[in-house]
Amino acid sequence: MSISKKDCPVPFDQQPLNEYLSLKESKFFAWSTKETKEYFTTVIYLLIILLICLYPLIYSLLSIKKFFIKSIILDIMLVNSILLLIFLRLYLGWSYVIKRLLSATIFYEESGWYDGQIWVKTANSLMQDRLIGLYEVIPFIQRIKFCILYFIILLIINFIIYHLI
Repeated sequence: MSISKKDCPVPFDQQPLNEYLSLKESKFFAWSTKETKEYFTTVIYLLIILLICLYPLIYSLLSIKKFFIKSIILDIMLVNSILLLIFLRLYLGWSYVIKRLLSATIFYEESGWYDGQIWVKTANSLMQDRLIGLYEVIPFIQRIKFCILYFIILLIINFIIYHLI
């Protein structure tokens, strides 16, 4: 699905459509493109696995063995922080791609000399990129933003509860 070299001087890996496809096929970003039910199921599995795996670490490292509830809250806070970082990375990757898909111009480098150039997209490639961006990528970004907001709120609530106990 790449644009021919005579129509587009941008290197293959730097073309927005190819960046989108490579991100969509990568292991880390691929699960964020699944259907909504499967996406949230994966998030819940990840949450549960991290909670179970990190609790023994928190329990053994911290000297709050008397306070079982505090150790659980700390575990939840640590898992929320890890998931927040994961979702921030997902957001940054997809937002970079959407910016390049929706833009009418593309900044690119032909070699490693940092001699950046700008290519103005043709009408066909601009229309194709914008359709993919609007109907494929923006729903991913909205779900990721929802998860980021959810984990920030949960982290704040856990922080407040931890200090109240």
